[in-house]
Amino acid sequence: MNAKRTTKSNYIFLVTWSSKRTTINGFILFTLPFNLLKVHMPTYLKRALKYLALLSLIVLLYVAVVVIHGTSTDYQPEQIIPLQSTKAAAVAPIPEDSILSFITWNIGYGGLGAESNFSFDQGRMLFSGGAMVRPSKALSDKNHEGIFNFMKTTAADFFLFQEVDTDAKRSYGVNQFQRISELLPQYAATFSTNFLVKRVPLPILEPWNAYGRVESGLGSWSRFQPAEATRYQLPGEFAWPTRIFQLDRCAAVFRYKVKNGKELVVFNIHNSAHDREGELKRQEMAFLRELFLKEYEKGNYVVAAGDWNQCPPFFKFDTFMPGKTQGYHQLNIEDGFLPDDWRWVYDPVTPSNRKTKFTYQPGETFVTIIDFFLISPNVKALGIKTLNQDFKYSDHQPVWMEIQLTDGATM
Repeated sequence: MNAKRTTKSNYIFLVTWSSKRTTINGFILFTLPFNLLKVHMPTYLKRALKYLALLSLIVLLYVAVVVIHGTSTDYQPEQIIPLQSTKAAAVAPIPEDSILSFITWNIGYGGLGAESNFSFDQGRMLFSGGAMVRPSKALSDKNHEGIFNFMKTTAADFFLFQEVDTDAKRSYGVNQFQRISELLPQYAATFSTNFLVKRVPLPILEPWNAYGRVESGLGSWSRFQPAEATRYQLPGEFAWPTRIFQLDRCAAVFRYKVKNGKELVVFNIHNSAHDREGELKRQEMAFLRELFLKEYEKGNYVVAAGDWNQCPPFFKFDTFMPGKTQGYHQLNIEDGFLPDDWRWVYDPVTPSNRKTKFTYQPGETFVTIIDFFLISPNVKALGIKTLNQDFKYSDHQPVWMEIQLTDGATM
């Protein structure tokens, strides 16, 4: 500790330095680097310090209330939840020689179109710094129009979507699941909640600009009626209190009867993001692997799709921008995750995801592939294509796949 005696007019101060560092839940907090030991203090300085102390107390009380409220209202789903289709499809069962088409798309809740520079992707948890917390109403409307027009003009037997809102401040209360279901009148429609928070308080020091309430999840639509639909809670979670404002990751699993007596088992998946070391994703993938193998061992057909938040095995995450990673890093699904006769199906020439730190600029914004399909050995891939929209309506692009059910390996 260093001390210094200073004088100015009739006021005397003893200034002491005692910098201190504390780590709480991954955040590094610094105390004030000095203390003022008053001998005589000007009135204006006393008043300023009182206001500062009051402001600090208000901030601490606000944070305490936010954490207590978040903890008391934290969504804690059961490990296994039966799902009910809100609409029924007319077609069942599936002919064993059918050619089936799938589209997977993370629609980014209609809030992450090309114009978005997401404050959280910039690491701004205290202040937004002028970056986007939620889109403007005009941008939200533009994104919704693009998403709904896509549904009107695109055909597939299965639509497996992620980040579909039913009621959220970020999407201005639009029930996206209901709106899409209305555009698919002949399809079974099923929703699986994975993000249910009364109020996401970020940015912490901009309560008037908080992210707000979120009700969101996985939306799944199929031209065939599922015999059974189930929500499986994926293992792993962030530490408290971060976890109370995060997604509760899950897989929505659907069983469809096939005329040959087997079942087509379809997975809609959205793996964890923001776990840079991949610990949560490893837990989730180990859990999913057991489900995949169990179904195939029964003789069933398996198709899994979604936003995996990781690249396929062996795919270089910076393929589209070699060496220009801009600080981003994307893990790969491990080699040997499944036996060699299983297939990861993706379009290697078109990116499916762009990063949202800044608005989208072709050739400058970092892009990669994290949206794709997995098929079991008794499923044959006939076609795969990422539908290039230049990220106009979401930070992800829809991926289309066509398959045929077979009796043996696809090689």
